[in-house]
Amino acid sequence: MKCWWSVFFLFVCLRSVSQSQTCPLNINFASQDLTHWYAYTGNNADGNGSQAIIDKYDSLSPAPGGTRGTHSILEYNLGSILGIQVVTTSTIDPFGGFTTIPTVNGYNYGYSIKLGSTAITRGIGAGNVGGGGYVRGVSYSIHVPPGPATEPYTMTYAYAMVLENGTHISSQQPLISVTIKTPAGVLVCASPSYLLPTFNNVSELNGRGATLDSATAINNGFRVSQTRSPNANPSAAGGTVEYLQDVWTKNWTEVTYDLSPYRGQQVTLTFEADNCVPGGHFSYAYLAIRNSCAGLQISGDSVVCNNSIITYSVPTLAGASYDWIVPNSWKVISGVNDNILQVKSSSAGGVISVREKNSCADLTDTIQINTLPSPVGGSVNGSNTVCEGDNSTVLNLTNYSGNIQNWQYSSDGNTWTNISNTTAVFNADNLQQSTLFRVVVAKGNVCPADTSIPAAVTVDKKSIGGQLSPLNATLCAGQSAGEILTLTNNNGSVLEWQYSTDGTNWTDFAPGNNSPFNTIKDITASTQYRTIVKNGICPADTSAVAGIQFDPVAFPQASAGPPDTTICYGTPATLNASIEIGTSYAWTPGSSDYTGIGSIPFNNVHSFIPDQSGYFVLHVVNDGCPNPFLDTLHVEVLAPVIVNAGRDTSVIAGQALQFNATSSDPGPDNFSWVPATELSDPLIPDPVATYTLNDNVISYLVKAVTPFGCEGTATVKVKVFKTKPDIFVPNAFTPGLSMNAVFRPIPVGISSLEYFRIYNRLGELVYNTSSIGSGWDGNLNGSAQNAGGYVWMVKGTDYLGQVITKKGVMVLIR
Repeated sequence: MKCWWSVFFLFVCLRSVSQSQTCPLNINFASQDLTHWYAYTGNNADGNGSQAIIDKYDSLSPAPGGTRGTHSILEYNLGSILGIQVVTTSTIDPFGGFTTIPTVNGYNYGYSIKLGSTAITRGIGAGNVGGGGYVRGVSYSIHVPPGPATEPYTMTYAYAMVLENGTHISSQQPLISVTIKTPAGVLVCASPSYLLPTFNNVSELNGRGATLDSATAINNGFRVSQTRSPNANPSAAGGTVEYLQDVWTKNWTEVTYDLSPYRGQQVTLTFEADNCVPGGHFSYAYLAIRNSCAGLQISGDSVVCNNSIITYSVPTLAGASYDWIVPNSWKVISGVNDNILQVKSSSAGGVISVREKNSCADLTDTIQINTLPSPVGGSVNGSNTVCEGDNSTVLNLTNYSGNIQNWQYSSDGNTWTNISNTTAVFNADNLQQSTLFRVVVAKGNVCPADTSIPAAVTVDKKSIGGQLSPLNATLCAGQSAGEILTLTNNNGSVLEWQYSTDGTNWTDFAPGNNSPFNTIKDITASTQYRTIVKNGICPADTSAVAGIQFDPVAFPQASAGPPDTTICYGTPATLNASIEIGTSYAWTPGSSDYTGIGSIPFNNVHSFIPDQSGYFVLHVVNDGCPNPFLDTLHVEVLAPVIVNAGRDTSVIAGQALQFNATSSDPGPDNFSWVPATELSDPLIPDPVATYTLNDNVISYLVKAVTPFGCEGTATVKVKVFKTKPDIFVPNAFTPGLSMNAVFRPIPVGISSLEYFRIYNRLGELVYNTSSIGSGWDGNLNGSAQNAGGYVWMVKGTDYLGQVITKKGVMVLIR
């Protein structure tokens, strides 16, 4: 390596290249064709290997038998699909999304070659008769220049690939292979095969259905493509079922190897792309070769900026170890044991070196680094607060290093606009909104510019006094309730309220008031009011003036109560008013005006029965004063108490009857029953009654009293029969009339009803129930049934557990 100082004081190094380091002609496809390359295509029905190669294209002849001047070669036995082609214009691969001509580790490849396509072929029936996939490859016979074996002679290629997962055993999967053959045989450490590995969990005979080892594939750099395969996936019966999204891709990766041990000898480099052995899944790859054979080369900048993060790299060497050395003051961020190193520079330059070594090669390289000082943005001083409009702030840039490119301003700290000023001083004039200012400082064209710490100029909006409402009002003598003035449409805070009786001389309120509200009362003369409003540092402004007129007529004086009243539903509420001064009054809602008061003072009692809770207002007017006295009272009406004593019922003498009264009030309520005849306890909600032969019909009234004292009542009638338990059924009914409109059984001494059924003359069931008290209204599915005879059946159990079953005929009369 030769190094010297340039006129720009940068330490520049160039590697000397001897004739023994020159690369073979067109090794990188720079002639834009396959000249000097040997090519072949074929079919791997019987497996990969030499037997799969069928059509061969020598490197000495032009097309159709050779590759001289040939840009592309068709797939074996296909008349329109290219299997080998030189790529001279970079595009984007549809599966991998990568460029078809790469830039890797800082090296710009000018050309590449594509081996393979998405073409497939499948066999027919057992044994894949007629099957076999496509095989395509290119080879170059490299005459390694003579020279010392200690001087590296390297070949570096980059590859990117697209493989369809065939779910075969690994040895039958689609693959891309690289083979280097020397006089001593294949150089195994530099001859990798790239494929999608599976767990081989199928038999070797059929080779299908293996599970992809996706973890290993991902670890090897493969990713699933979002583009589906263009080839249909066959079903077990040979039909087409779907297009698989099981295409995997690997982005560009660079590999290097050293041929210096074979100085003066011939070495063959071969690239090959094979479909799966059964033939139904495709593979293709892009391959590019550097036109530099002079040993290992570190990619990365030789001139860097202080305190910046830089990446250096070398092409990978299969199975190699890497040893990087950087200047002592530099910090290694990542990759010290990888082919890609990331470091953070210091103010000192130095040398970066790397050694990569495997069983095939031991390569080193060194690059001299010169460090440039980075610019320092510094700080902008002069942060200030100004008032909107006519304002000025002087800003100064301090503690910076470098050249000022320009100033910038922003209202949100995200979007910045340039200012054409390259000095360290800037006048920010007539700002209308709060603004940040910063400076862009640079040093030369290598290191990125730095920005200063910004200064903030805060702009306060102008003070706006606003309006007072109401603008005009009247207060009567002795009106202590007052008038509330409210400030609106202002910008800024209230400094003070002021008043004036002549509109010229103004006096501050004492004590002061900074609220936007002020209650005016107890005035004795007409007075004007205003506020002083100030926003930030801006000058204060005065609000519009509000005037309150003084009326010497006395303001009504009265009181009302109670302020809150709670009553039971349906009971009266009583509101009291005591009026000292006034000529008329009214309660709203619920009463007419009362006027012409004869004597003062006087008291008024307002009694009424409201049906819901609400507010009630006492209005008192004193003639001559325009302002009424208002006092608002609240009346809370409790919900009505709804008592349920149960249905009227029938029992037989000697049968115990359980009552169960309930109340809509949450309680606890007090219950009482009248009369107390035969009841076990008339002061509980659920007494038990046992009737004698002397009892006939008894009507009970049950009352519930809430803890507040509200009441509710209900009645229940009990008819006492002197017979045994039975179920009585009428022999006719007349639906639609007010009397006898429902046909129902009358159970006496019956504790439960199993069924009550009614059938028409055709034997169809028209009604069925097990609920005591329910009955038929003469309709079926909303349609009135015809007059005539109907059969009924009933079954129930009495209070002693005896079953009673009866049936009969009744007549429906219309």
